[in-house]
Amino acid sequence: MTRTFSARARGPFTARRRVAAIVAGLVATACAIVGLSTSADAHTARAASMISQSRCARNRAAGTITYISPFGYDASAGIIDIFMAEKLGYFKDLCLKVVVNTAATNGQELVSSGRAQATGIGSAADAILTKASGANITAIATYGDTDPHAIITNASVTSLKGLEGKTIGYYTNVSAVAAAMFAKAGADISKMHLVALTSYDPTVVTRGQVDGLIGYKSNQGVQLTLAHQKFHEFLPSQFGVKGTYNIMQINTTFLQQHRAAVADFMRADLKALDYCITNQTACVSYLSSLANAAHLGAVFPHAEQLQVWKVESRYITSDTIGGHGVQTAAEWKPEWNEVKKYGSLIGLTASDKVAPLSQTMDTTLVPTLYNGTKLIWPGS
Repeated sequence: MTRTFSARARGPFTARRRVAAIVAGLVATACAIVGLSTSADAHTARAASMISQSRCARNRAAGTITYISPFGYDASAGIIDIFMAEKLGYFKDLCLKVVVNTAATNGQELVSSGRAQATGIGSAADAILTKASGANITAIATYGDTDPHAIITNASVTSLKGLEGKTIGYYTNVSAVAAAMFAKAGADISKMHLVALTSYDPTVVTRGQVDGLIGYKSNQGVQLTLAHQKFHEFLPSQFGVKGTYNIMQINTTFLQQHRAAVADFMRADLKALDYCITNQTACVSYLSSLANAAHLGAVFPHAEQLQVWKVESRYITSDTIGGHGVQTAAEWKPEWNEVKKYGSLIGLTASDKVAPLSQTMDTTLVPTLYNGTKLIWPGS
């Protein structure tokens, strides 16, 4: 087995669509911090009428909550809902000042250091790896209990075992769920040639540059389908491998100091998430307009974004854990076990220490936002 690891990504979307094009776009918009908030003086009478003065003052006292988008204007949970929470006025309703940074590519580092307060990551395994490196970050919400990864192969490879003796590409590191899928399929990963991909074009598979790659159903799979390419797609569910979909992370110190404000931040986010599940076209169209304004419309094309959100919103609605965003240790445990089991293969370094789930995630914050599965919103 040959491996060439690059620096381990701390965000979920390093392997998402055309990152090289994004970098070029970000050079032109290097300071593209989207001012999705207003000053405290601009908080309207509407907010004051919805929540108490003390609650409003408390949320204002938390200061600016800087959210780092893990992948620009991608139509994924933990991103699209943040943009829409601002658009719909939900943050203002709760007297929160939120600023979105779409240009930073090191969200976990910024949040861990306290230079930002919130960001997202792709799965529980990713969050566990981040915590293992010593990050001052706590996961507070999990948006689904379906792992979004997929192993994609060219038409000639009809099984995962068929990848033995062949070349498979990965982005940054082999995902924990992929390692588990190979094991379940009886495929010996040591007999595969693993290569770190520098191209984010999924046609490297259909053109035969690699025999397969570890990616995402909603991204590489969607792109190849829209391009009418022939390929095979293997999903974790086919092998009984459980996983999670997208995690919201908060600076641990900020969470401890401003827990009630963080709860209201998530309340606004989850209200917008519910809106976007029902109003998919409206949310994607708004996101596309922001991408176009930032000269990134070609990176986030509307038709593809709509397909991405159609796929990923189902990860949320199929979650039976509780209200949207509710997370449990039991939900995360399979990935915790995988991180421990597959170690360095998935990016765990010698200096990393896998922390107990109780130190990695907060399972009590989001449930308090619900009455059963109905989100509690002021005035409703």
